[in-house]
Amino acid sequence: MGADAAPGRVPDVWGKIPPRNKNFTGRDELLNRLRAGITGNVTAVVPHALHGLGGVGKTQMAVEYAYRYRPEYDLVWWIPADQPVLVRSSLAGLAAHLGLPSAAASGIEDAANAVLDALRRGDPYSNWLLIFDNADQPEELIDSLPHGPGHVLITSRNHRWDGVVDTVAVDVFTRAESAEFLRKRVPRGVDKAEAERLADALGDLPLALEQAGALQAETGMSVEEYLRLLRERTSQLLAEGKPTEYPASMTAAWGLSVSALDRTLPEAIDLLRCCAFFGPEPIPRDLFSQPKASLGPRLTSLVADPIQLSRVIAELGRYALARLDNQSRTLQVHRLIQALLRDELPEDVKARIRHEVHLLMAGYAPANSENRLGWPRYFNLLGHIGPTELAGCQAPEVRTLALNMVRYLVVSGDYVSARALAEDFVERWAKDSGEDHYDVLNVHLELAIVLRELGEFGASAELSRRTKTIARRTLGPDDELTLRFLRGDGADMRAGGDFQAAKASDEEALRLHRGKFGDSDSRTLLALNNLALDYALSGDYVGSRRLHEEAYQAQLVLDPESSNPNRLLIAWSGLARAVRLCGDYLEACDFGEDAYAFGVEQLGAEHIWTLRTQRDLSIASRRSAEYDRALELASDVHARCLRIFGLDNPDTLASAMALSNIHRSMGNLEEAHELAADTVRRYPSVYGKDHPYHHGCVGNLAVLRRLMGDPVSARQLNETAINGLESKLGRDHHYTLTVALNLVSDLAALGKAEDAARLGEETLRRLRMSLGDEHPLASACAANLSLDYETLGRSEDAAALQERTEEVYRTTLGPDHPDARIFLERRRIDTDFDPAPV
Repeated sequence: MGADAAPGRVPDVWGKIPPRNKNFTGRDELLNRLRAGITGNVTAVVPHALHGLGGVGKTQMAVEYAYRYRPEYDLVWWIPADQPVLVRSSLAGLAAHLGLPSAAASGIEDAANAVLDALRRGDPYSNWLLIFDNADQPEELIDSLPHGPGHVLITSRNHRWDGVVDTVAVDVFTRAESAEFLRKRVPRGVDKAEAERLADALGDLPLALEQAGALQAETGMSVEEYLRLLRERTSQLLAEGKPTEYPASMTAAWGLSVSALDRTLPEAIDLLRCCAFFGPEPIPRDLFSQPKASLGPRLTSLVADPIQLSRVIAELGRYALARLDNQSRTLQVHRLIQALLRDELPEDVKARIRHEVHLLMAGYAPANSENRLGWPRYFNLLGHIGPTELAGCQAPEVRTLALNMVRYLVVSGDYVSARALAEDFVERWAKDSGEDHYDVLNVHLELAIVLRELGEFGASAELSRRTKTIARRTLGPDDELTLRFLRGDGADMRAGGDFQAAKASDEEALRLHRGKFGDSDSRTLLALNNLALDYALSGDYVGSRRLHEEAYQAQLVLDPESSNPNRLLIAWSGLARAVRLCGDYLEACDFGEDAYAFGVEQLGAEHIWTLRTQRDLSIASRRSAEYDRALELASDVHARCLRIFGLDNPDTLASAMALSNIHRSMGNLEEAHELAADTVRRYPSVYGKDHPYHHGCVGNLAVLRRLMGDPVSARQLNETAINGLESKLGRDHHYTLTVALNLVSDLAALGKAEDAARLGEETLRRLRMSLGDEHPLASACAANLSLDYETLGRSEDAAALQERTEEVYRTTLGPDHPDARIFLERRRIDTDFDPAPV
């Protein structure tokens, strides 16, 4: 089909396709081959082996294909693939166009997977085209390629695609195509013979021809003059032994364009050289709008003059030295042009310009990386951190940017990228500045936080301990950085299972934070949240709720517009959890639903704190007997954690246990047992075999063994769990008492009524002392004990305890709650354990 077929028809979905090149020339044979080959679903456009560095027009081929054949498609979508991390985001952006939940509602991964599934099924569009531009390694992209009735087009410089999909190799222009292109690009002053001479001199390389055509169109230079200058420059390059990597024609053509622009507008060359030290990704134009930046004289003058800056950027576009996108307000320089620009500079100039780039990036980044309003700017810089060699800069403002980039990745939930950056900074900074330097201590702290969030508790604790020692020695015990290390000590102790030591540490941390920063400072509120968590893990649910509520209310006042949603959600979800632990299940559901909706909206469905809030909500829903909602939430959060974090991760394991518990509550014992048994096997690798969480999960597995007809095994597991919990937490801890309550049921099932009643009486007394008479755990224990009294013929004791328990259920959970119904039906109530975040 020709370019003008069905001109009035456009696809229903036309997404992010670059503008059509009005000077596109020829390539008809290649486009026909591409059209014929693409019916096999996936086709890659790769350069001829001689032109692997680029400049042959792969992307322009893809753009032209999209426009030429768009009447054949109902959906065409462009996906920049040079950063694999952004591919899934681009796919997810299609969701709304396919009638699917958006990424904001379902998370990027789920939205992307739903898009791939819809494309595979051809619902609602079977005639679709997806273009993945500038892909690199096949293995980075292969899982994101859709299959089905539509077509996939890939552009890449990497010839490894030859062995993966059908490929169409793009060579330089034919001589006729070169001549046609130049006559389009320079409509006046170039006849056919002159165009062929230019093409011959430039080796028919499209990027070189574009440079030549732009220069002639802008300056009116004659072909003879251009060829003379080109010969001189090529001879000079060859005499100097250049170029070894790049086509001589490209190097020479580029040099002429730069020289011409340097004579008319030297500031443009300064800006172009600056752009050469960024990555090949789009560069935000606003990055250059910094009148107070400490740069070289000409660049300083340029960024201080917005009118001149606009003119310079426009000239770069006219000379085909940069691609401008006015919609996104970015400019982009071809990686080959960047390399040529860098190669011509002496090392001292390279170092100076690279440093100027670092300063521009630092000035562009917002001061507060935790404020979500500034996150787009950090995202815009992310692809330039590595290419600019930012880790090697020792300027204070640049190191602040580096630290803030790690913090941005942490608060936005990208721990894998945060870890990679932090480790890079640690290695370089320690070498440049020494282990005792403040910046090195700071980045060590960020790395420790990331490792902790990734569940690598041992590595995090060791790094934190070692670095905190240096910080205390060099900075003093009340320095802000030392206090941040102290704030992490409690988390390390909780991860080690020492809840009382964590509580003592966090009490001291809170005292010091209040003394240094005041009660309402965000750092103090984080310390308060930590102590509230310690209270809950120590069994003081009421105290935990009080502290969490104080932190939540203060955070609302401190951040009324939710510019820091991460910290607000931490406080919000902590309070919802404390409400549930106090036994107010319905209130916990209502409050938790609000917190979960906030997390999805502000942070996304797959942010770690949204997932933790969702998991807590699933537990509250289960406790409230909203089983369908609990199963929906628990299944979803477990699938997400499994996909994002893998099997041996604390959040994955906690979500697996929450899912197991709801399956048990709904009578799905086989599914529940499989999840619980696997979690019990895996927990020691994360926390260690003596951690209370491991013993608590063993207790959950024991309940399932009894319900599946094996009370002997259940008793053995529960006794093992009680011994482990008692040695770690003591007999009166609620984890120990929860398992003891289930052990009572094991003894009853084995016909040991006397032992069951004796243990039940002791457990009830301890529960009432620690949690109060009306807590659901105490009620469950009392309900079960009344059954043991009946078995033993202690009718009066049974009746009195039954009457009291019935009244408690009536005034707390209500008579329709499953625990109350089980009690009234004179059956035994099972209790379970849910791991909390540490």
